[in-house]
Amino acid sequence: MSTGGVYRSLDAGASWEPANVGIKAYFLPDPWPEFGQCVHKVAAHPSSPERLFAQNHHGVYRSDQGGDSWTSIADGLPSDFGFTIVVHPTKPDTVYVFPLVADGERVPPGARARVWRSDDAGQTWRELGTGLPDEFWAAVMRDAMCTDTGDPAGVYFGARDGSVFASNDEGDSWRQVGAHLPDVLSVRAMVVA
Repeated sequence: MSTGGVYRSLDAGASWEPANVGIKAYFLPDPWPEFGQCVHKVAAHPSSPERLFAQNHHGVYRSDQGGDSWTSIADGLPSDFGFTIVVHPTKPDTVYVFPLVADGERVPPGARARVWRSDDAGQTWRELGTGLPDEFWAAVMRDAMCTDTGDPAGVYFGARDGSVFASNDEGDSWRQVGAHLPDVLSVRAMVVA
């Protein structure tokens, strides 16, 4: 995905087609190519499979037609660069990102750990930082953020500095639950009864 863009199959994988209309590749001579975009993560909600969210090398996008075309939803974010994007488990219009400054500066803007949440499919964004550090010099990678299926939903992320943070109120407040681990490249969570 990181060098080809979004591809989709409409016949259970027998054939594939590019699905990148509206996704910009600013680093190519033609910034609107059919393929060649650097997609970092794509997320969808099971109850709205036609709606997709994508975090690109420089861009945050939404498709409401299963990838037929994409619209930028980066307005209101401090940066359009990042790796992860996660959809809320029960609210298909709620999505989370962890912005980074840029490809050459993979730390959060202002070195402040912040998760950003949209409750309206990317039309507006809200900064979530209660309990997160104001001095944070690490990136959150593609698979290092997730949610659980609790009510309210838990949100979790791990970083390249070995830290792990958790929220049990959909991102409104956070606490550190791990430190001094190796690079955290993947985080998974579940509710255990």
